[in-house]
Amino acid sequence: MARLLVVQHEPDAPLAWLGEWWAAAGVELDVVRGDLGQPVPSRLAGSGADGLVVLGGAMGANDDAEHPWLTPTKELVRDSVRRGLPVLGVCLGHQLASVALGGRVGRNPTGRTIGLVPVALTPEGQGDPLLAGLGGSPAVHFNDDVVLDVPPGASVLARLPDGRPQALRFGLRAWGVQFHPETSPEVFADWLRWERPDGLTDADREVLASVEAGREALRAAWAPLAERFLTQLP
Repeated sequence: MARLLVVQHEPDAPLAWLGEWWAAAGVELDVVRGDLGQPVPSRLAGSGADGLVVLGGAMGANDDAEHPWLTPTKELVRDSVRRGLPVLGVCLGHQLASVALGGRVGRNPTGRTIGLVPVALTPEGQGDPLLAGLGGSPAVHFNDDVVLDVPPGASVLARLPDGRPQALRFGLRAWGVQFHPETSPEVFADWLRWERPDGLTDADREVLASVEAGREALRAAWAPLAERFLTQLP
């Protein structure tokens, strides 16, 4: 049975749809919660896992002092990429991988990206085994930070409307996506409510309605990505 090690950073950022799809495929999911004090291993070797998934979170990729498990998570990503093991970083995971491999992450000078944004593949992305054929698909975004400098040797597979990386390939079998292929409308609603404890604004309700309306298109787009990632497992 295939096994994935999953680093989850907070309760409101779960595997969600990715977990559903992988569990249906018979994959064993070993979820490590650094925020709960569970130790993050510095390498996959010896963990019994065939691949690594690093999820999103509200903290920044450079906030190791406040969230100390980010340091071993970066070490884990770095070692996995160098060994050619399958890695998928989602939002914060994508940013952590970028920092771990020599890139730079910070606040997007053009502001927050939130809601549905189509995936805009580059020529490299159009031939990528994970993203090929998914150009134009809607993708959920909820981020203030972006990759400002791409790590040496990484390929930009997709770009946001402002030109910032929307997806990167770090190595033979390692990817990062700034968007959230795992996120259902229910999870997205939880994020909005966490930010607005006094109630959603009209703008919040509008963006949430667009994500809810895109439910089936989102599932149709990102279930193939989940399946394709499994084909990269040894």
